[in-house]
Amino acid sequence: MTGAAIERFSRHVENRFGVDAADYDRLWSWSVEQPAQFWRALWEFFDLDALAAEPLAEGDAAVLADPTMPGAQWFPGVRLNYVSQILRHADLPGAAIVGLDEAGERTEIAWSDLPGMVASLAATLRAQGIGTGDVVAAYLPDIPEAVVAFLATAGLGAIWSGCGQDYAPQGAASRLGQLRPKVLFSAAGYRYSGKDIDKRADSAELASLLPELVAHITIGGDAGEPTGDGTTRIDYADALTAEAGDAGPVLVDFDHPLWVLFSSGTTGRPKGIVHGHGGVVVEHLKAGALHGDLSSDDVFFWQTALSWMMWNYQVAGLLCGARIVCYSGSPLHPDADKLWQIVADEKVTYFGTSPGQLQASRKAGLEPGRDHDLSALRALGSTGSSLAADLFTWVDDHVKRGLPISSISGGTDIVSAFAGGSVGVPVVPGELSVRYLGVALESWAPDGTPLVGEVGELVVTAPMPSMPVHFWDDPDGARYRAAYFDHEWEGPTAHPDGPVWRHGDWVTVTERGSLVIHGRSDATLNRHGIRMGSADIYEVVESLDEIAEAFVLGVDGPDGAYWMPLFVTLVPGAVLDDALIARIAAAVRDRLSKRHVPDEVIEAPGIPHTRTGKKLEVPVTAILAGRSEVNIDPKSVDDYSLVDWYAEQGRAHRW
Repeated sequence: MTGAAIERFSRHVENRFGVDAADYDRLWSWSVEQPAQFWRALWEFFDLDALAAEPLAEGDAAVLADPTMPGAQWFPGVRLNYVSQILRHADLPGAAIVGLDEAGERTEIAWSDLPGMVASLAATLRAQGIGTGDVVAAYLPDIPEAVVAFLATAGLGAIWSGCGQDYAPQGAASRLGQLRPKVLFSAAGYRYSGKDIDKRADSAELASLLPELVAHITIGGDAGEPTGDGTTRIDYADALTAEAGDAGPVLVDFDHPLWVLFSSGTTGRPKGIVHGHGGVVVEHLKAGALHGDLSSDDVFFWQTALSWMMWNYQVAGLLCGARIVCYSGSPLHPDADKLWQIVADEKVTYFGTSPGQLQASRKAGLEPGRDHDLSALRALGSTGSSLAADLFTWVDDHVKRGLPISSISGGTDIVSAFAGGSVGVPVVPGELSVRYLGVALESWAPDGTPLVGEVGELVVTAPMPSMPVHFWDDPDGARYRAAYFDHEWEGPTAHPDGPVWRHGDWVTVTERGSLVIHGRSDATLNRHGIRMGSADIYEVVESLDEIAEAFVLGVDGPDGAYWMPLFVTLVPGAVLDDALIARIAAAVRDRLSKRHVPDEVIEAPGIPHTRTGKKLEVPVTAILAGRSEVNIDPKSVDDYSLVDWYAEQGRAHRW
């Protein structure tokens, strides 16, 4: 793909550092062996000196002063602001942000209007006393106003944190309340699955649960009657009329907090994960512009919500000059064709979705490539869980022949991807094509030995700029270290140069350098001493037409007993009879092994997920095992009533 940004970047690297970067493997190897040079090259390629208070100094220490994890010191002395990179594109023609709701209403914000809107809203925040280091919270659907609110917040050097309105007030407060925000943005409601959801009362209740709030800015209507608590109520439209002045984004330190994202919080208090301005800028330019080839020619749409890090990742499209599309509705209403219609109508060039949406499209018998004009579409991204090989094939057959698919893996922890697709690298069904540039990812055996072609723990052996600056309310860093770095490796070769980041996934790094993700290592299926990944089983079972979703668990019992049930939900009209159970067992045995065949196949009324769509494997396994210490936060689960059903399955099982 001549002209792709990553090719131009490779030439810059060759000219600047004399490195042979003629193919991706060599470029990646250099990027992890010489991280200071790599990130300097990226800084220069994107002319980030234009954002900073002064040019980047010479020498490796100016880029990476201390590589020790946790706490690596990136770009010491650099001062910049995330928002400045977005506003560099303000002279582009057309829309920067498009908003769509389920009813089909469409709004847009022009690039030329974006700076003024951000500045006016920032002036309103400033008038409420908001400045560097203060926290602004959002309780919003995925709408353009949320993006503007975030940019106004970040431009002041204040800290942003968002939560989707699918959370009840108490659930939102368990996250946002930790941050002690001074301003709350909320919306009157949204439309989902054909129903209008009124959130005014919930927004008012949430505001009452945030005791340090000084202002509540409401979108689309008031948030309920004033409570007399002294909080100023401001209409969003009025907030955009404030006199902006000519002050631009406030320059802050490279690692100054940009936003706080939260872990799922299924079994404990959600962890507030803090990322810095500079780390996000360089990481998202790398992921978006180099690996995704996003530019001002693109329309970038990733179906998401404010509670999910993919919302932050979607906003990165603006960093690259792309138009972004916000959608505040169900991806499956009135049917599974909804998102494909949006892709066609908006002439989306890069469409990001989930395996679940693709699976629903396949099982609905959709023909998106036949029924829609997808001529603009040049790439498809998928995340949330592993993308099965058969869905790669379905996309090729039914969406667009030869369409590059980037199945990515990363997460809230780094607000980006460790691995995924990349321009010009062949796509193999069921695999993530490459380790991303600057990501020293390896698969490790229990003794810390790197593995190739075998399943091991996913580790990252060198720092990345977008690793968390710290956790919120974790003054000594104990929770941060426990989350990623305190794992005990068994052998003498383990982390000779210091701790490594253990992500908690099983992964195979192939001889070609691609990856296969097998599922969470803390939800390991370990049958007869053989470690198995749940994702491998899901790929097989969910490919059967009758199965809507699968959920496999490995439960330790007394005296070394082991129970591996497979729970399934069925598509309408399907029946879990002996014939279907036999087909499931045969498919698993033939495509994986006889050890992967479950002990039982049980029809379930549903499968519990976190609010970001992750199957609740770890806590439900513990519940089935009868462990009394398990305490799942109902506010963190999409359908908490299912937890009781699974608990009953555990009680009914006879060892």
